[in-house]
Parts: sequence; C-alpha cells; structure tokens
Amino acid sequence: MLDKFNRNINYLRISVTDRCNLRCTYCMPEEGVDLIAHEDVLSFEQIIEFVKEAVSQGINKIRLTGGEPLVRKGILDLVKKIASIEGVEDLAMTTNGILLSEFADDLVKAGLNRVNISLDTMDPEKYKSITRKGNIEDVFSGIKAAKMAGLEPIKINCVRMQDTDLDDLEKLRNYCKSNNLDLRFIKQMNLATGDFSIVEGGNGGNCVECNRIRLTANGKVKPCLFNPSEFDLKTLGAKEAIDRSVNEKPKAGSKNKNGSFYGIGG
Repeated sequence: MLDKFNRNINYLRISVTDRCNLRCTYCMPEEGVDLIAHEDVLSFEQIIEFVKEAVSQGINKIRLTGGEPLVRKGILDLVKKIASIEGVEDLAMTTNGILLSEFADDLVKAGLNRVNISLDTMDPEKYKSITRKGNIEDVFSGIKAAKMAGLEPIKINCVRMQDTDLDDLEKLRNYCKSNNLDLRFIKQMNLATGDFSIVEGGNGGNCVECNRIRLTANGKVKPCLFNPSEFDLKTLGAKEAIDRSVNEKPKAGSKNKNGSFYGIGG
C-alpha cells in the first residue's frame, strides 16, 4: 500500500492489551491508569480478521505490543493464528522480558520470529526504581531463554532519559556486545508535546521512511503515533479503517493529546 507521500505501508503494530505487569516511570503513573474495559478489548477473532484484511492489502510485517503482550490470556493462540496467515513474512513481539523465560519456547513453536526486549539499565536497583516493581534478573533470564529458543535477532530497547548515567549505558553496550544483542537507544518521548527523534540503531521516528500503521487494543487504527487521528475498526470495518489510515497518514508526526504509550503500543 502506498500512501500519498509514496511510502510503502507494509508494517502493522498491534497492541493486544493495555495491561502491564510493570509500572515504568516514563509510561504510566505508579497507581496505574484507567484501563480499557474487558468488553471493549478486541477479541482474537476480531484481530485475526483485521490482520487478514491488512495482509490482503500489502501488510507483511507484524509486531505484537502492549501494554505487555505476554499478560494477555491466550497470547500463544493469537501468535499461532497470525503466523498461519499466508502473506505474513515477519512476526515479532516487543516485551519487557519478565515472562519471557516461561513463554520463549512456546512462542517459537507458535510461529513468532523474533523479539525486542526493554532494558533501560544494568543496575538492579535502578531497574527496580524505573519499573517500580521489576526484578532485572527476570529480564536476563528471559533474554537467555529467547536466545536458546532461537528468537533472534534479539533487539534491546533502551529508553534514554535525561538523567541517564553514561557509565550505566556503557555497561549496557558491553552486555549487548558480549551477548550478540542489537542495542537501540530511544530518546524519551512525549506524545502531548511532540517530542520524539529517530531511534539510534533503528529507523523508528524517521517520518520520511515510516511504513507502519497501528491497531490499538480497543480497535482504533492509527496512521501515526504522534498524531491524534484514528479510525474505529468496529464502526468502519477493517477495509475502510485501513484505507483511511493509509490515505490520511501525515507527512510527519506532530502531537497527540488523545493517546498514551501503554494504550497505543509505542
């Protein structure tokens, strides 16, 4: 699918849930947030039908996000069903890694190709402070399990905050280099102010080459993370929601005061 700026839109990011087992400081407040009502969250059947329509129009790359996708009940079934759709060439997941040691082998069997894992520090106490409740050893175990299962290449997503310790970042670089992990630095973003930049080590944030649309957990199709536009799958149907999202995809991101990272998928 080509948008009006001649970008080939072939990448779909699906937020399967807005729920998460962490409370990262840059993502949500400590007390949590008002979550989407269970009855408003897309069923697996609705997601599958949407993916089939998207693939028929040219989508061949899919990433499952959240919240934390591994807390969605039945996630292995969803992975298996998406992987079995003819035309899906690349199926990935972004996860905080906390549950990955439990799921890695079964994710591979279900058809997942690779993972991105969030890791913002190598310091256990800093990790616990950033995530408010996480144990960094669970992430390290998840990374090992992902490697053993063959979920590679493994990409490490590090949110680079203003007060990030440079020595800590160097330790993270060395850890990734020693373990053959691809490290990407993501500048801390702000939807409401439009503060974003190109990902260091990746192509996210590069509006000129942006090839993606997003599906939120409650069925909104979004052409751009940093834009308030969204098209309701439940009201419009998959084809029209996709068509409008692609046709009205902006030339570049601006601001988005109608969304949040935990709900859109980052």
